[in-house]
Order: sequence, then structure tokens, then C-alpha cells
Amino acid sequence: MQRARSAMASEEPKAKKQKLSEDEKTESPTKKTPAKLSPNALFGMGNPLLDISAVVDKDFLDKYTLKPNDQILAEDKHKALFEELVKKFKVEYHAGGATQNSIKIAQWMIQEPHNVGTFFGCIGKDKFGEILKQKAEEAHIDAHYYEQDEEPTGSCAACITGDNRSLVANLAAANCYKKDKHLDLEENWKLVEKANVYYIAGFFLTVSLESILKVAKHASENNKLFCLNLSAPFICQFFKDNLMQVMPYVDVLFGNETEAAAFAKEQDFETKDIKEIAKKAQALPKVNKKRQRIVVLTQGKDDTAMALSDKVETFPVLKIDPKDIVDTNGAGDAFVGGFLSELVQEKPLDQCVKAAHYAANVIIRRAGCTFPEKPDFK
Repeated sequence: MQRARSAMASEEPKAKKQKLSEDEKTESPTKKTPAKLSPNALFGMGNPLLDISAVVDKDFLDKYTLKPNDQILAEDKHKALFEELVKKFKVEYHAGGATQNSIKIAQWMIQEPHNVGTFFGCIGKDKFGEILKQKAEEAHIDAHYYEQDEEPTGSCAACITGDNRSLVANLAAANCYKKDKHLDLEENWKLVEKANVYYIAGFFLTVSLESILKVAKHASENNKLFCLNLSAPFICQFFKDNLMQVMPYVDVLFGNETEAAAFAKEQDFETKDIKEIAKKAQALPKVNKKRQRIVVLTQGKDDTAMALSDKVETFPVLKIDPKDIVDTNGAGDAFVGGFLSELVQEKPLDQCVKAAHYAANVIIRRAGCTFPEKPDFK
């Protein structure tokens, strides 16, 4: 399920352009012509969900004891909800899930060529799985799903009443990803090797730690960029061991203020200051010494903080009229997608943040993690 995170449009930051690695002789290109991109340059792996949204009535919410504005994981009593939603109401389908959303947004920001973004995850051999494949193709991402028939395709129902959205996520097949059945296959691993930038949301730490570590080690050994998202406070708390096994390989760490606070508490940082948390997370042990870790922490409408080396820079966000905000759900995924779209083109870090704020700003003005045909980003 995507997380709510109200990151908004950036002002042109006056921050000094930072280098992406210690051994770079020159800074990344600042010209508008992007670095030549090839398909599969950006790799994501995570929990694919088919987002199913529909305008429903209060009776439907009451039947399944749903609150008008909430995010929950499906229980047994919600099993029939998904089929009923499709049968009774006019539904829209979108390829969803945190990591897949970010890869989708990055591809939208890039536009051409198509299939710059690759995505791995597990789905079921069912109708929802077929729709998810179709939607991923429409988003121009190169999705290679592990298909199994034990669990149905994961889905997230968005039940809309007025300005409210009640989200019910059924992870199902998304929990069934297997390294030996998919990631290790020669044709799939070749796609991993083609990438220069890797991104995985922390939610996947609950599914396949061994898959994450294989990708992270490959990135580290080949001096490529491995990016991870804290994703949710419960990841920092209850999957702390898994998270800290991956952390030494992380080149870019994303999080929001609540996740950062949970992470700081679990790591005994003894501070609640967002800049200090970013600095301490940046300084954690790291395997690949050729790249300094970058830590990017959002704070909703407040400044985004970015730590690199011993410095923390802040990037202001533009004010937005509250009446223009339609839905903050998925804004965090969009922020990361915007950032990755520039990172994979080797743009300076301030440009990455600017693109991140732009993408999040577009998404919060629309229902769900959706976007217009083309971005208006310069």
C-alpha cells in the first residue's frame, strides 16, 4: 500500500551541486540534454499490487466496517470486498505498490526511451494478474513478474466517498516472491546486471531479504547506486535486523519524518532533529567506500533535508493551497520516482530533489498515484 507523504513542489534551491561519488573528477552534467539512457537502466523490486478504485456508497463501507479515510490490510472479512467492488461499481485499474509506483513515475518523468525502468515482483495466475501486466505495459515499464498459482495477485481497493479514500490492501501473491524461482534465473539476472541504479522500498524486507541482499551486493561490487526506502515506522521497528543487514550497501536512503524518528529511536541516535538524524544515518558503516551515502528525508510541507558527507542541505517546498490537494496517498512514492528519474540520468543532486518535489506535487493534485500524459518539468 502506498504511504501518505505530502512532499510538495520545490523552489529552485540555491544549494551547491553535490557530487555523486568521491572519485568523480567532474560534476554531473547540468545541461538539459539527458545522459543517454538505455532500457533497463533503472531496476526496482517489490510488492506489486493492482490498484482498484471506485466511487462507492456509505452502505458499502458499512458492510465491510471501513472508515471513510483510512489505510488497512485486508482481513478475512474483506475477502469478498474486491470481487464485489468490481461487480457493483465502475472501477479503474492502475499498476500499484510502493516500488512499482516509483519506477512508474520515474519512467513517466523520463518519457523516452520506454522501458528504462525494470520491475520484479510476484503475482498470481489470474485475471487481476493479467490486468496488472497490461497496466505495467501501458506505463512503459519492463515488468517481469514471478507468476505462481498458490496466492491471488495482490490488490489495493480504493473505496472513494466524496473527498475520502478508504484503502484496503491484500498483499497475497506479493508475499510469495522467491529468489531461486525468479531472481536467480539467468534471463532475469541479466536484466539486473543491465541496470545502473537500483531501488527497493523497505516493505520488501518483509518478503525476501535474500533477494535484496543479492541485488545490493551486486550494486556495491560494481560501484552502481543502490537505493532503499525506510517505507514505514514498523519496518524500522520490527524488521530492524533485516534493515541493518542491507544498510551497509545503501548508497541513497529515503524516508519521511515519522520513519526517520522511528529509525533514530531504534538506532539509539538520541536525537529528534531531522538534520542530525540524516547526518547520523549517512555516517553508518558502508561497504562501497567509492560512494558516500546520501540520505534524503522529507517532512511534508516543510523543507526536505539531504545529508552527504558531513553536510546537511535543506530544500524548501513551494506553498500549495490546501484546496488544491486532492490526495496525498502515493506522494512519497512519487517523490522517489522523480528523484530516480534524474539520478539515472546522472544529474546533480539538487536537480534530483527538484524533480522529486515536482513529481510529488503533481500526484497530490490527483486521485491515486496517477499523472497526466506528459510532465511539465524543466
